[in-house]
Amino acid sequence: NGKGSHDMNSASTFRQRMLAGDKLVGTFLKTPTSHATEILGEVGFDFVVVDQEHGPFDRTTTDIALLAARAQGIAAFVRVPGPEAILSVLDCGANGVLVPHVKSAAYAREVAAMFRYRGGSRGFATSTRAGHYTGVPMWRHIAESDASSVFVAQIEDPVALDEIDAIAAIDGVDSLFIGRGDLTAAYGDESKEPPAVRKAVERISEAARKARKSISVYVGNATEAAWLNSLGANVFVLSADQGFLRQAAAAGLRDVREKVGGAQP
Repeated sequence: NGKGSHDMNSASTFRQRMLAGDKLVGTFLKTPTSHATEILGEVGFDFVVVDQEHGPFDRTTTDIALLAARAQGIAAFVRVPGPEAILSVLDCGANGVLVPHVKSAAYAREVAAMFRYRGGSRGFATSTRAGHYTGVPMWRHIAESDASSVFVAQIEDPVALDEIDAIAAIDGVDSLFIGRGDLTAAYGDESKEPPAVRKAVERISEAARKARKSISVYVGNATEAAWLNSLGANVFVLSADQGFLRQAAAAGLRDVREKVGGAQP
């Protein structure tokens, strides 16, 4: 099931796999519990994304989810509500961070610095999970963290397309995450497949390919994944823990109702 290939002790391997174009499949965590992470790691997902932006995660529940990821040997990212949370989630042992609303190259450069000690602005500490609670020498921690921390820039605002090539070229931006939901809302086209959104997806993908950066995407199903894969995407965030729960619960309930009868919702 793929488990065991993403040991948290070799976190840099995950970054290398992402940048090398390996096909990686993860999912969002919306529920502040350790259990979903354990289950997802058990079935063979490559990574999870703790969603602080749209889920009820605080620093403590994020810390618990990241501990569960380490225990299960599954990589873990955090989607933060803003850059002020980057330091805490890296200290808690996240492999990387999804940063929303990266609108300009200047902002991307500023955020990229927060991921690095050398040539960056990351606050130093080894009294953390990332520093093995002072179990790692200072310069080893600095070297390993700088080599393994992943910055995924969410491109979800039309204005970002004006600078997309420059954003993709920023040293320290490892992957562009295409935010189709926000782009769709911003363009305001209620049709099923808005042409402006599709064009934006193609433009963002082109910029990432040109800069030799990874392309990350959210997908609801395999059909979407196949389309985005054809554009060069290699990191797929499939649904969410709540989505899987709802999907499986609805299917199970429907099957039982069909066999035994009873009230339909």
